Amino acid sequence: MRTMEARMNKTALVIGATGGIGGATARALLARGWQVRALNRDPASAARKARGLPGIEWVKGDAMNQSDVVAAAQGASVIVHGANPPGYKNWRELAVPMLTSTIAASKASGARILFPGNVYVFGPDAWPVAGETSPQHPLTRKGKIRVEMENALRDAVRDGVRTVVIRAGDFIGAGAPGSWFQTAMVKPGKPVAAVTYPGEREVGHAWAYLPDVGETFAQIAEREGELPAFEAFHFGGYWLERGVAIAESVRRAVGRPDLPIKRFPWLAVTALSPFVRLFREIVEMRYLWRQPLKLDNKKLVAFLGSEPHTPLDEAVRATLADLGCLDHPRGAKVSAIAV
Repeated sequence: MRTMEARMNKTALVIGATGGIGGATARALLARGWQVRALNRDPASAARKARGLPGIEWVKGDAMNQSDVVAAAQGASVIVHGANPPGYKNWRELAVPMLTSTIAASKASGARILFPGNVYVFGPDAWPVAGETSPQHPLTRKGKIRVEMENALRDAVRDGVRTVVIRAGDFIGAGAPGSWFQTAMVKPGKPVAAVTYPGEREVGHAWAYLPDVGETFAQIAEREGELPAFEAFHFGGYWLERGVAIAESVRRAVGRPDLPIKRFPWLAVTALSPFVRLFREIVEMRYLWRQPLKLDNKKLVAFLGSEPHTPLDEAVRATLADLGCLDHPRGAKVSAIAV
């Protein structure tokens, strides 16, 4: 059981603070006056590279090493599990053991786990609108791994481990190096000459802006004591009925209504997938660009009162500016607003 001290303090351990969700949540927690501790194998290097994360306590350790995570979590009231193997590489070999380390740390410290979920856990029987309790029957390998991880968190309730899962769509935001937006749609470091859209143009698609997701995690962290041992929420973000609307937002951000919108080279990627691991992983997820899968966020809105939300064009422009894709100065700083 948690001690009174653990229930009252505002100390968070972030696993993956140099990544997208981990970094966004760390920033939001710092802004709310939390003490934020971040685990990294090279704390000095991480501290130099981290942007917008002053005040973090960097702790040396490896998320694959249970004793490192258990030690780092002592005195924390929440653990943000933002660790994610880059480029889909060695997912099960890395993702599952890292989560096992976090579960062990939660059990030892009494800290609540905040876990970023995604739509991979859902199969065709959950389309076109998925709620938190929709059936989890994924058809893909990565989806089955994600279900395994969520089930491990549910099972850990028996050992006193408490978890909140927040599922979201594809990410917009410079802190997500593996996102579709910056690996397929635009080229970081270069002005936008064209935008590539991976999906069927008239098929709906869900997006989530990292600062908004981070703020959602921070708000949940401050009220986690009101929740049952295992809880899940869906973050609605941007539901675009016409998926290509995200590319049209890029057009507006760069001030070029005539900017070419290209199709993703699925044929070539599929042909090369037997020889290139990354292409195999990409092809496996193509179904999400062919079928609409919307996340129902009514439960989250009912609990928080509103979902943190930055207008789409502002989020896209901020992302492009942070990626070095605009050839003119960035405008006013964009922050999350609630609607």
